[in-house]
Amino acid sequence: MVIRHQPWKRAARALRFLVPVALMLGAAACSGDSFPQSTLHPTADSGRAIDALFTQIFWWAVVVFVVVEAALVVTIVRFRARPDRPEPRHVHGNTVAEIAWTMAPAAILIFIAVPTIQTIFEIDGGAPDDALQVEVIGHQWWWEFQYADLGISTANELHVPQGRPIELVMRSADVIHSFWIPKLHGKRDVMPGRVTRLVFTPDSVGTFAGQCAEFCGESHANMRMRVVVDASTDFDAWVAQQGATVPLDSSDAQQVAGRDLFFRTCIACHQMDGVGGVLGPTLWHVAARTTIASGILPNDSASLARWIGNPKGEKPGAKMPQFPLSDDDIAALVAYLQSRR
Repeated sequence: MVIRHQPWKRAARALRFLVPVALMLGAAACSGDSFPQSTLHPTADSGRAIDALFTQIFWWAVVVFVVVEAALVVTIVRFRARPDRPEPRHVHGNTVAEIAWTMAPAAILIFIAVPTIQTIFEIDGGAPDDALQVEVIGHQWWWEFQYADLGISTANELHVPQGRPIELVMRSADVIHSFWIPKLHGKRDVMPGRVTRLVFTPDSVGTFAGQCAEFCGESHANMRMRVVVDASTDFDAWVAQQGATVPLDSSDAQQVAGRDLFFRTCIACHQMDGVGGVLGPTLWHVAARTTIASGILPNDSASLARWIGNPKGEKPGAKMPQFPLSDDDIAALVAYLQSRR
């Protein structure tokens, strides 16, 4: 008795398993807002230009995949070995086919290269005259933002107005970093001894997560940041708040003790009231920020106490020294810093 193989039935059984798996993987990959650092939902002109280019190249890839896989399936089915079929005729060359499979990829590469070059020139153009310029300085492992025209500086949370062009002038204080806010723009290296620029116009109000995208040391993964896009009036209010003097409640003994302790210890690295060191982030109006430790901890009393008491335990490799502080000292510092809004 001759047992005939039934490859189509085996293929059908395999497809019944593979198709649902492929659909589930596709659905997981396109879940959108579940991933705050997705590049597939841009909220700035540069991000939209990059997304449009990606979509165009993706569909060219789909066309190539379909054509190649269709030719492969047809070849496997039509020219498969059969017991009653003679050996196929050997073909040593076909000028038309060889020209076709050379010209087709060349044409596709041209269709991809032209919009790619156009997009590069579009997103790397100079900033308009009315752009808000912010100096970005990358440190191990935090980000410094200086608004020279506004006379303010902050750390790890960049505030920008909606609808206004933004020019980031970027450099590094130590090693190579990479500035990346996926929903606003592509990655841009930040290097010591060299200035790089990034220009974009945000069109949506919101808070957009980003991070360093170039390995830069032990806490590279903890070098996070946020870009807060404010409505024009809210941005003006934020600027006014950042430039205002915050009075100390002299009736609060804990705040007074925290201020005295801060100016005996922390001031060596951090700025407050326009004075202090530059090794660490400025803490002027630190209570107005939503996070601390470069975005890895929420800005609340409990997290601030943990950070002051054990910085290297919260963030490996942190350069902030651990002072021999009592629980009362930490509580006083927390009370003082929480008042700097």
